[in-house]
Amino acid sequence: MTDLTTPVRGRAFTVAADAVRAHERKLVALSHSLHAEPETAMCEHKSAAKIASLAEGAGFEVTRGVAGLPTAFVAAHGTGELVVALCAEYDALPGIGHACGHNVNGAASVGAALGLAAVADLLRITVKLIGTPAEEDIGGKALLLEAGVFDDVAAALMAHAAPEDSVGASSLAVGAWDVVYRGRPSHAALAPWEGVNALDAITLAHTAVGLLRQQLPPGTLVHDVVFEAGHAVNVIPEKARARYELRARTIEDLAYARRRVQACLEGAALATGAGLELASHGADFADLRQDEYLTAAYTRAVRALGREPVDRRGEVMASTDMGNVSHVLPALHPTIGYDTEGAHHHTAPFARYGNSPGADRAVLDAAIALAHVGVELATDAEQRKRCLDLLAGRRAATASPG
Repeated sequence: MTDLTTPVRGRAFTVAADAVRAHERKLVALSHSLHAEPETAMCEHKSAAKIASLAEGAGFEVTRGVAGLPTAFVAAHGTGELVVALCAEYDALPGIGHACGHNVNGAASVGAALGLAAVADLLRITVKLIGTPAEEDIGGKALLLEAGVFDDVAAALMAHAAPEDSVGASSLAVGAWDVVYRGRPSHAALAPWEGVNALDAITLAHTAVGLLRQQLPPGTLVHDVVFEAGHAVNVIPEKARARYELRARTIEDLAYARRRVQACLEGAALATGAGLELASHGADFADLRQDEYLTAAYTRAVRALGREPVDRRGEVMASTDMGNVSHVLPALHPTIGYDTEGAHHHTAPFARYGNSPGADRAVLDAAIALAHVGVELATDAEQRKRCLDLLAGRRAATASPG
């Protein structure tokens, strides 16, 4: 059995970084290709195929369409007991493309997986590149977690594109409903009293939630958008559709907000006589809990590359389905920065910088840093044991009846 000592770590660092750099042209080309052909949640067929094919060509065993999600996949390399996962994102936003930088995220995870694959036998690890669709919508990681794709994973890693380098931040828990009010149509002038106005219902709901905001805990947010509320001005609207999204500092606060908002929606139905249909939109995202050891290892790795990440521990960013993973196993989700001239996530200007030289460097630096985290974890006897013990505990809890 290999003795995973400091010399082994140093050699593994070098081999992994060299492997990433050897694939630089392919990784940058992948990032640019994803950026040039943005695909939205659950429609990322070309994007998933590009990444899966690259991994397959590098010797990974690829399984496509895992967990019943056509654009999800798993690419595995190695046979070691310590399974290190790299989460690859690749969905874009409607209308504005890769305005969250997922082309950078995905390419960086691929690069890290290739780097760790080069030392998998030396470190006695299995590298698992997980293609995670629909982060911007229904939460692919949450669905894959529920389906058991992470059941053998001891630690999960990724880095997210951003205007700055940062480590340690949390995220808001988030959940969404698709809301439908059904009324009864009638002529708006001749017999309005015969109708049940779905537009009135959605207006009352919007107003009630607006008044509720003052009584919600700090950090709890509610936002909504109306998709449909009638089609002709002289017909009482019989149907109104909206989506409500709730964010909170913790998954517990999110559950509380759901109860309060649901009461507002039900009250609007009662007041107008309209029927109410509520359907969860995708999975709830939990708040992000980043592993302290993995965060420290990543910080050391990016500093060695000439970057100085901002420590964001205690701060909250937007929302991510990586939060769900982090509630179950050690997880890492820093940001890798490049110049966007002040543009922020989820804007068209931010998207324009996703294939810039700075973004290309971010792909390579994040890949090398994440690979170094995997090497450090695998060669730290105490931390390796911690992650494997946590994994054993999860398996024992799952196997226990009741």
